[in-house]
Amino acid sequence: MAVELIFAPEAQEDIAEAYSWYEDRRPGLGEEFLACVDASVQNINRIPEIHPVIHENYRRALVRRFPYALFYEYFEGKILVYGIFHTSRDPQKWRNRLL
Repeated sequence: MAVELIFAPEAQEDIAEAYSWYEDRRPGLGEEFLACVDASVQNINRIPEIHPVIHENYRRALVRRFPYALFYEYFEGKILVYGIFHTSRDPQKWRNRLL
């Protein structure tokens, strides 16, 4: 099954900011973060409906090893990633982006 994967510009910014933060803490840690995000994205790409619906049609995938959650929607053969947020942030931030 061919699935189209689309990242919202805000999701790309979320990844870049987290990468920079981790890379500043320890060289190479940002790359580890990206690898874990990529593994989550590949898992979603293989089985888009694997993660629970948390609000309307939006799903949340937790990133292994890092306290981040990836928020996406799967519909009509497309996966749209809306954002990647630190799990200790105010939940209103991701809710606002999804609505």
